[in-house]
Amino acid sequence: MAQGNPYSTESTNSVTDLQDRMADQIHRISDKVEVAAKNVADRGRDAGENVQQVAGNFKSAVDSSLRDQPMATLAMAAAVGFILGALWRS
Repeated sequence: MAQGNPYSTESTNSVTDLQDRMADQIHRISDKVEVAAKNVADRGRDAGENVQQVAGNFKSAVDSSLRDQPMATLAMAAAVGFILGALWRS
């Protein structure tokens, strides 16, 4: 009974082909992960810019309110402070 050589050219080619396919798959996965990480970073940066814009708009609105209706703005600030204090206690 003849046994096949485990190191034959055919089995070596099969292993090499398998290694090449695995390397290609790893590269594709790596590329996809890189693109996903870039997308997450871009979205985070966009969210940060939006938060800064909202904060700027809020500051402008408060400044305008203080100029036009100082007593109403003070009452609103007191009400917000009271509510936050009540929430903090509970």
